Amino acid sequence: MSAKHSISRDDIIPLEVYGPERAERRRVVIAYKRPRRLEVGPFAALYFENYTTMLSQIQEMLWIEKGGDEQLADELAAYNPLIPQGRELVATLMFEIADETRRDAILTTLGGIEDMVSLEVAGQKVRAVAEVEDGIERTRFDGKTSSVHFLHFPFQPAQIAAFRQPNARIIAAIEHPAYGHMAVLPEATREALAGDFDS
Repeated sequence: MSAKHSISRDDIIPLEVYGPERAERRRVVIAYKRPRRLEVGPFAALYFENYTTMLSQIQEMLWIEKGGDEQLADELAAYNPLIPQGRELVATLMFEIADETRRDAILTTLGGIEDMVSLEVAGQKVRAVAEVEDGIERTRFDGKTSSVHFLHFPFQPAQIAAFRQPNARIIAAIEHPAYGHMAVLPEATREALAGDFDS
């Protein structure tokens, strides 16, 4: 069965139904997301997104902000582009540095890092393509990058087949002069992400 590629209004649970179920739904989603997070180096993490994670995000935003139909249209426009389309993986890259002063200092050294992320599958690199939101680049003219980036990893069919092999060795890499780190995907992560591709 193929994964769903977009969220529509019909997928949204009404708030009066969502409210009483929220605690249990959040518990289930947190467990679902756990193998979809990968730390790369000391303070970067890739959160691999799909229909389920984005639907949860939209439901939460609607619950918190109570913005109705107008907000829903904005949320669908914002989050649908982060759902994989069958031959790709999509990830949110986050730099998780609690101290604001330290975070700003480090991000100033990481300009262009969104173009230096890859997944290596069967010896081939699948390079990330950064999502440009509303024409806004995530690295500023002064070289400071954002703490959040949205990345697409476009796969060829042979690379998808290799990714699906049990215990396949897949390496996530960030190859920036100021932040060079790699991480091997645990099997639980590989298995979870394999379901994002069309069958």
